[in-house]
Order: sequence, then C-alpha cells, then structure tokens
Amino acid sequence: MASRTHNVAVIGYGLSAKVFHIPLIDAVPELKLHSILQRHLQPDNDASKNHPSAKIFHVAEEMLQDTSVDIIVVTTPPPTHFEFTKLALENGKHVIVEKPFVPTSKEADQLIDLANQQGRLLSVYHSPDPTDPYPRPPKKDRRWDSDFLTLRALLQTNALGRVVEFASHFDRHKPSLAGAKAWKTRPQPGGGAIYDLGTHLIDQAVLLFGLPRKLTAFLGSQRQGNDAGYEDSCTVLLHYDGGMLATLKVAVVSPEARQLRFWVRGERGSFKKYHADPQEGHLAEGKSPDDADFGIEPDDWAGTLTTVDDDNGSATLTARPHPTIVPPPTYKSFYTQFVRALRSSSEGGGEGEGEGEGEDDDVPVKPQDAAAVIRLVELAKRSSQEGRTLDV
Repeated sequence: MASRTHNVAVIGYGLSAKVFHIPLIDAVPELKLHSILQRHLQPDNDASKNHPSAKIFHVAEEMLQDTSVDIIVVTTPPPTHFEFTKLALENGKHVIVEKPFVPTSKEADQLIDLANQQGRLLSVYHSPDPTDPYPRPPKKDRRWDSDFLTLRALLQTNALGRVVEFASHFDRHKPSLAGAKAWKTRPQPGGGAIYDLGTHLIDQAVLLFGLPRKLTAFLGSQRQGNDAGYEDSCTVLLHYDGGMLATLKVAVVSPEARQLRFWVRGERGSFKKYHADPQEGHLAEGKSPDDADFGIEPDDWAGTLTTVDDDNGSATLTARPHPTIVPPPTYKSFYTQFVRALRSSSEGGGEGEGEGEGEDDDVPVKPQDAAAVIRLVELAKRSSQEGRTLDV
C-alpha cells in the first residue's frame, strides 16, 4: 500500500515557521505544506510570495474548518498555544505545538484529555523562539541534539560510573535589553527563561534520570534596566535519591569565549562539553537536513572524556577528546517519527479509516511528558517565590 500524503497547515509565519518547520515539512515525502495562517501580510514578509502553492488563510477558524487539512502546527507565541491547540483538536486535526506546551499543567491536562476524546495525535515540538532578538544556543527539539545523545550514550554504557553531579547550561552574554521587542521584555503566561530554555533543560534531565525527589529554583533577571520584571535567567536544582544533584542554568551575563553546555561527573569519569548543536545555525543559513554536512560539528568542538584507570592499585586519570556522534540525528527526525505515529494510529481500520484511535505511543514527544515538564516549571516558580526547596 502506498504511503498516504498528509496535508499540513502552519499557524503563524514568523522565523520559527519559515526556518524551523516548513523546511522540515518539505523534507518529509509523506507531508505536504497545504496552508499557512498569516494574519497580517507585509511587503517583506508575505507567505503567499514565498510559498505560492500553499493556501494562505488570514482567519484561524477558516483554516481549522478546512476538511482537507490533517495536521496543524502551532508556531505562535506561548499565550496562544492553548487556544489554537484546543480549536484544532475540536476540529478533528492532529496537532504539533511548539514548546512550551502551554503555560499551565491544568491547560496541558485539558488538551491531553481532549486529544484522547477526539482520537487525535498531539505532540510538542521544542522549536526556536520566532521573535527573540538575542543570539542564543539552538532551541529546536532538544531530544535530538547530537551532544545530548552523545552524553546519553556514555551514561547508557556506564562510562562515567555512578553519576553524582550533572550540570546543563544554556548561557550567552547579552547583558543589554537594547533592541528587544516590547512584548519579549514583559512578563506573560508561558514567558521567561524558565519556559523559554529551562523547559529544554528540565526535559533532558528527566529523560536521563527520571523525576527528581526535590526541587530548588532561583528565577530572576541578570540584566539591568529590566523594570517590568521579566525573568531572563534561572537556576534549577533537581535533587535525586542517592545524593545526585542536577544543576540546570540559563544565563544572559556570561562573558565566555566558549559557553559550557554539559559537565557530568561520576565515580569512574567525567564528561565536559562546550558549544551547542549546530543545526539551528545551519537551517538559518539555508542548509537542508538532507545536506551531507548538515548538523556536523567542527572537530575542535568535541567534548572531553576523562576516565579513571585503577590498574596496578593506583588511580590514573586519562583525558581525551570524545567526538559527537556522526551522522547526527536531525530535526527531520521529529516529523518522520510523527508520520510513523500517524501510520500506526490508522492500522486498525485501513488507510483513511479509524485514523486516530487516540494511540500516541509513537509520537516523538508525548504530551504527558511535556505536561510533566510544565509541572516542574510551576514548582520552580513556586520554589523561587517562596525561597525554599519543594518536594516533587
């Protein structure tokens, strides 16, 4: 049986849609860019000129009621995620929504219940922020970061022994608010460093080590002149049984020639990695996920693996470069896996029938996982406000 082509509609036409979603949709044979919702056309930002074969909508309800659309991709700012995702599910669409999933765990649970009731697939894509004016590490779905998967492989083979400290950073040096768009510097639902980049760090830590026992967080602003109280930085401590501590950090005042990404220490070794996955930069340059050099790091970006050798009764430390996995996984993996989930959900009734049994076991990021991250974010906000460590 030939593979079915699924029509995809994208809500929003900012940088995220143009650079980090539409090129990936175009790269997957089973997907077709059907339509784009762009409420306000501009001479230098007109979806109809860039994608003449796509249908352009200006009203969300008209797009969502189009029966030829199978999948909705929500790429708008966080305060709109709940509304658009809810409307899409109610109109019988499968939905991919950018991170942060939604501002609250209550909203997340409501959408998960609705997806199950409607028999639609729902997944969360941790994509780049379409309007952030500050250069930063990449922000696509971090589960496919090649540096993260390199570290994960080391942990799975017990190369570091029992881990006692895990540090994960997204730092940059941008101490000035100059040039920032007004809405980006005001507190808003789903805004601030903890939602923006902290959700990636929390998600990765939970994937590696599970849910923590306790949580301590510090949220605030490192920039001066931030009168609105926008929280541009955060530090989250995840306390695990056995004494392991995960430190997750987002900073905007970090004058380093190389920004630390990971530093993991165990009884048998340590792993330290600078620089971030290069895929976002490659997409911004116009590279395709199918290019041979897409996502490949320079050799001097390799992490450092230090191991303990106990031969002859004395411990010897050996440090050597540990290259990032090649070929790296790419953003395209998210969409190809979502297609597999669609195929799996339709197997019971044949092609075009029974599609949407509510089975989301194969979606790339389960909405339940994303909801668990939002619950930890809510705990982090409360911990910071109350100045104390909280049970998870």
